[in-house]
Amino acid sequence: MNIYVANISFRAREQDLKELFEQYGEVSSVKIVTDRETGRSRGFGFIEMTNDSEGKQAISQLNGVDFNQRNLVVNEARPSKG
Repeated sequence: MNIYVANISFRAREQDLKELFEQYGEVSSVKIVTDRETGRSRGFGFIEMTNDSEGKQAISQLNGVDFNQRNLVVNEARPSKG
């Protein structure tokens, strides 16, 4: 399951998110999207979890949770248009 995460603190690292989501199941990848020119986090990213039911549990448990002083927005990622 591909999960979209928004409102990520600019201080958060991919490893931090991986550890947070691993509480709910196996995480196969984590990607925080960065600005191409500055390399700075854009405040959102994607988590790939191997099990859909674990992914759904992570979404329901982590949406709105305070993480590094920011309330995360966590949803199932929509397929890209392109």
